[in-house]
Amino acid sequence: MGKLFGTDGIRGKANEYPMTSEMALYVGRSVAYLSKLSGKGRENNAKIVIGKDTRISGDMIESALVSGICSMGVDVYIAGVLPTPGIAFITSSMGADAGIVISASHNPYFDNGIKIFKHNGFKPSDEMEAKIEEIVLDDKIGSMCESVQDTGKVYIIKDAENNYLNFLKNTFLEQTTDEVINLKGFKIVLDCANGATHKVAPKLFSSLGADVESLFINPDGKNINKDCGSQHPETLSKKVVKNGADLGLAFDGDGDRLIVVDENGSIATGDQILAVCAKHMKQKGELKNNTLVSTVMSNIGLGRSLKESGIDHVMSKVGDRHVMEEMIKKDAIIGGEDSGHMIFLNHHTTGDGILAGLRLIEAIIGEAKPLSQLLKTMKVFPQKLINVEVKEKLDIKTIPEIAKVIDSVEKKLGDKGRVLVRYSGTQPICRVMVEGPSTDDTRGYCSQIAEVIKDILN
Repeated sequence: MGKLFGTDGIRGKANEYPMTSEMALYVGRSVAYLSKLSGKGRENNAKIVIGKDTRISGDMIESALVSGICSMGVDVYIAGVLPTPGIAFITSSMGADAGIVISASHNPYFDNGIKIFKHNGFKPSDEMEAKIEEIVLDDKIGSMCESVQDTGKVYIIKDAENNYLNFLKNTFLEQTTDEVINLKGFKIVLDCANGATHKVAPKLFSSLGADVESLFINPDGKNINKDCGSQHPETLSKKVVKNGADLGLAFDGDGDRLIVVDENGSIATGDQILAVCAKHMKQKGELKNNTLVSTVMSNIGLGRSLKESGIDHVMSKVGDRHVMEEMIKKDAIIGGEDSGHMIFLNHHTTGDGILAGLRLIEAIIGEAKPLSQLLKTMKVFPQKLINVEVKEKLDIKTIPEIAKVIDSVEKKLGDKGRVLVRYSGTQPICRVMVEGPSTDDTRGYCSQIAEVIKDILN
């Protein structure tokens, strides 16, 4: 057995290693064991919250996790279908020892994954993940199970959705003035990706008074993320224009990503949303330490926009967990990825697509300008990303042919662009990203590098 954890939990094809029922049982046992250790001295017995998105294999993985957890004498609290950040909130608010989400985020329905949260709603460290892996791979863990009279119980959290909804609603009301306590007259189109936000997002924005139309809210277990959601906002774009809406919000399958469509149907990236929100926070005097954190994958335009606004820009490795680490180091309260993961640490412990949508709407209301105008604060440089399937993930720097083509392109771009080549942390893919002065140059250079990688590694 190899390494289980990628950049965001454990992920793979359902019913294939590592996303098998057997592995889920072992993971459940391991998290339960660590929860009992960390919970020593607490008043109550250890308890773990479990939630999931809408994919068909969720029930299977959930059952295995529950079995593993209960076998260790730890109680399970089932929240049902709820966005990933909702599980982080429920875990922390109810004083649980850990939270587990069964989801493969924006991946197709046939994939699934396991994401873990600590008792405080934050994602685990590399050290904690390594400890879980060590326990999972230790055959002795089975002998540590409790006797039948001491096994854990299973409870259903009946009000999980409403608790999370009220949490989100309160973050909006806290930020608005007495004169602006709702979204009456605000027209929004939601794309819920047939995923975990399909109930809570429409309820939330409607409860705030907005005129809401919701798309892709009929999950069947196999249509999650299919031609919809943050990865495919084309339908949303058309509907926003047709309805004359103020904006459209597209979430991914588990609700921790957000991609936005402005009133003209133009698609805005995570970097643009971050730029708008950070600038608004600075104007209100709420941008703590005058800092925003993003990853090395962020568009060049974000850094230039922040510099023009006098905002410090800190770069992290790819992955929202690494963004969070840098945010904590720099004591920053806003950070995220161009892919749509955005963290507002003054409100939540993890990335939350719905929460990010609320923060953006606050900026629109506060600036009294349409979204398309606010987005002009950041110029998006032409960017091309090509995902190349690879058979093995060899060190790029040690392969002369690949290193040579990358060096050649970097010299041609100079200070007018950049190249970033990295492996996916969750899939057998090498990501080639090139930014440049023109669309044609960017596409050409990216294809040139991708072809060499394909020839060598596939």
